[in-house]
Amino acid sequence: MKVLSDLTSASAPATPVANFFDLPQGLIGFKDYTRGEILYQPDHLPFLWLKLSRGTESVHFIVIEPAGLVPGYQPELFDADAEGLGLRDASEAMLLNIVTLRQQNPMDATINLVGPIVMNRRTKIARQMVIANYSQYSAHWPLVEQATPSLASA
Repeated sequence: MKVLSDLTSASAPATPVANFFDLPQGLIGFKDYTRGEILYQPDHLPFLWLKLSRGTESVHFIVIEPAGLVPGYQPELFDADAEGLGLRDASEAMLLNIVTLRQQNPMDATINLVGPIVMNRRTKIARQMVIANYSQYSAHWPLVEQATPSLASA
């Protein structure tokens, strides 16, 4: 991914950097939105914006790359899915997981670990897919671990 140049003036508004890719089958529920852009600003990381387009219309999702953020997350792809994306090895795959924000309480944000968007970094073709080891993960994994209040503090 690209990073904003250090030449950006502090007084100028930051322009998100874009990375384009194709999503021929769209996302579940958004099958006609087949052109994608990953937009981000360094001060907003690890959160990225996923913009999907259909002609002049677009929808946006907040996504993250799970590496380093989700302990123990090791999704496995079905062989047919990896072949369909033309992945020669794991290093060619970029994983994006959709974040669901709860408007009333952002601390309740969740991540879909079952249906990531997998992009081939070499071909820039992506697909949302259910991972082979889906039973080990949740489609509503809490982004922020909530501490349970102890009886002593109650």
